[in-house]
Amino acid sequence: MTQKDRPDFGIAEVVPPPKQSVMAWLRSRFVAGMFLALPVVVTFLLLRWLIDEIDKRVVPLLPPALRPETYIDYAVPGLGLIVLVIFLTLLGAVTTNFLGRYFVALSDRILLRVPFVRSIYSILKQVVDVFANNDSRDQFKEVVMVQYPMAGSWAIGFVSGSAKGEMRARIGDDIIGVFVPTTPNPTSGFLLYCKESDVIRMDMTVEEGAKVIFSAGLVIPDWPAALPPSKGEPVAAK
Repeated sequence: MTQKDRPDFGIAEVVPPPKQSVMAWLRSRFVAGMFLALPVVVTFLLLRWLIDEIDKRVVPLLPPALRPETYIDYAVPGLGLIVLVIFLTLLGAVTTNFLGRYFVALSDRILLRVPFVRSIYSILKQVVDVFANNDSRDQFKEVVMVQYPMAGSWAIGFVSGSAKGEMRARIGDDIIGVFVPTTPNPTSGFLLYCKESDVIRMDMTVEEGAKVIFSAGLVIPDWPAALPPSKGEPVAAK
């Protein structure tokens, strides 16, 4: 009986996967290893650059008796970072007592009376005070989607708080401030005042929203409502 005369029982023919050449196998494994190591290497390089920059600026301020290179032939990496952490900790401990608070208030009054300096210092002081106050409701604690720069075009942003003062009196009570960062540099952006009914509140955390902005939309957090239902789970009606 020839192969053409054999009966067909409906069994699907198993097609073996195409053979991969040695060079193609090595290339695919190299690419996989590169993508696996890339985040680790980039993180390490950024931390090393930050530590080196701190060392360049902090270590020269130390007297020679406190520098390791005075006694050994090489500099200790990270010494500037350690010194900076110790200094900031001691500074925080000093400024939390009565005498420290007095000198902080005195320096505030002096800087706020210097022309040009007071404009920059007052803005930075207010921003730092907002983030230093853990009980403040004006911090970025919510991610929203807002139509920007035109209707039908959506941008991700962070709620900075409700409109207050003159802005609230002139544009209404149901207005919130939304900070829309730029991608991939979130240090700049736009401050928009929108009606609460015109924004879409998201379930993602502020950290997840920041990842979306940093990655230019390449990293999107999982959302349970968008995942396919598990076996035995009814599908929600549309």
